Amino acid sequence: MASILTQLNDHFAQALEGQFPSYITLPTPLVVPASNPKFGDFQCNIALPLAKQLGQQPRAIAMEIVDKVNLTGICEPLTIAGPGFINLKLLPDYLGEQLIKLQQNQQLGVSLVKGKERIVVDFSSPNIAKEMHVGHLRSTIIGDCLARVLEFRGYDVLRLNHVGDWGTQFGMLITYLKEVYPEALVTADALDIGDLVTFYKQAKQRFDQDEQFREASRQAVVALQAGDAENIKAWQLLCEQSRQEFQLIYDCLDIAIEERGESFYNPFLPGVVELLQEKDLLVEDNGAQCVFLDGFTNKDGDRLPLIVQKSDGGYNYATTDLAALNYRLTTDGAEKIIYVTDAGQANHFAQFFQVAEKADILSDPSQVVHVPFGLVKGEDGKKLKTRAGDTIRLKDLLTEAVTRARQDLETRLTAEERQETEEFKTEVAQRVGIGAVKYADLSQNRTSDYVFSFDKMLALQGNTAPYMLYAYARIQSISREGGIDFAQMDSGEIMLTEPTELVLAKSLLQFADVIETVETSLLPNRLCDYLYELSKVFNRFYENCPVLKASDPQRRSRLLLCDLTARTLKLGLSLLGIPVLDRM
Repeated sequence: MASILTQLNDHFAQALEGQFPSYITLPTPLVVPASNPKFGDFQCNIALPLAKQLGQQPRAIAMEIVDKVNLTGICEPLTIAGPGFINLKLLPDYLGEQLIKLQQNQQLGVSLVKGKERIVVDFSSPNIAKEMHVGHLRSTIIGDCLARVLEFRGYDVLRLNHVGDWGTQFGMLITYLKEVYPEALVTADALDIGDLVTFYKQAKQRFDQDEQFREASRQAVVALQAGDAENIKAWQLLCEQSRQEFQLIYDCLDIAIEERGESFYNPFLPGVVELLQEKDLLVEDNGAQCVFLDGFTNKDGDRLPLIVQKSDGGYNYATTDLAALNYRLTTDGAEKIIYVTDAGQANHFAQFFQVAEKADILSDPSQVVHVPFGLVKGEDGKKLKTRAGDTIRLKDLLTEAVTRARQDLETRLTAEERQETEEFKTEVAQRVGIGAVKYADLSQNRTSDYVFSFDKMLALQGNTAPYMLYAYARIQSISREGGIDFAQMDSGEIMLTEPTELVLAKSLLQFADVIETVETSLLPNRLCDYLYELSKVFNRFYENCPVLKASDPQRRSRLLLCDLTARTLKLGLSLLGIPVLDRM
């Protein structure tokens, strides 16, 4: 089902193709949403750039376009404003027809992509032997949302969790545990994750202060890399312990992701170095093998190197990333790879992308995209931390969100003198609490920092998950009150006579365009903004247009509008990873 915007652009393209063949050199789209609703629903400003090309008056060109474009049955007669702005206002009957088509479309007008292009989304990526903290929240939630949108559009999405499960830290931890808790290296679940983190911190302190311990840790890494059975078993136990803890978080957030850590690519690292040697890109610098980069310099203006093999023969993150990129493009067959990490890693990605191009690992720069995001800050404007100054554990943050949602629910139920089951309270608190955390993050432009506030994100008013969930629940209450099963309703005429009905109709018909915008911009907040506006528009419709008290055929028409709104909210929220509630 082609969106209204697509249909309008097609009509204008046909008109321009016959009248002004050179229009194809102009930017697209030809038609865009109106900047001011009082002038109409859409506008076409193509007459102005055409006038420059043809040396004519833009208003005269606009009149020619209006004469040629045929929008009978779609728009009211087109009008021209100012020097040549063409304004379009959709006919209510046409909007009603489009809504009926939308109702019969499972994808709610969102088209599926042609072909089955494979896209890798690399997100979350915690480190083994450490707990997931608030810093992992954004990558996990944003990555999952983008994967959901791409999957919905029909792409073959491979969700990868590039965990930090290899390197010096394991030699350090294994060496330390051999001294203080050897049982943890031979017995599953001997430690919980909190104890493991404590031991990790103690091991790091020893590593920084004790040269003998540092050398022993390095030897343990060498043994691990060489496949020593004892060290491999210890490493596997430590990884599994962390993996179980990570899964609890992913289950809570309803995140599906396939783990493929740094260790997976370890066998391919020597091949990366050989490839760079073959391409004559490697330069030895203080014993290390480096690639010098274009556009990256130090304070003295000298080019900065990207180290791919250290002087002791070890490898860096960049080496692993190059091996992973090559594997994903060749073995996995990825046509695009999206990396969701904090903005602080922008330089790293720019550097290793450049090396990948020079080495011909990457044939097209558009195959890789870094999706950066800002920090999560406390209400004091500083990086979100505990009162003791520690980074907040993600598990604690999510538990707190659910607890607060439960407290808010209990307060509301008491005020309303409502009695609800324990099962109801648990489900509502869980969905509202977790949904609020997700929505608060996704509703921000990901490139910006945002302030984390439980009070704001759990509010029933404003751009919050509870507001959207309440709008959906309100529609379900109409269903219960009227004894109506929306799923069993047949299609019928949708009549748009009231102003709020028209506004709601136009909002519902924007969904497909919004999803395509999220796909191209990789900005989930565009979907959040849309759902918030849709909820506001629906609430105004609900207040101004009685549904159950109206007489047929108006009653049926308004019920169809309610059903379409509920389906759109449910689908939109599901793409954000937020399940709806029939009652709140």
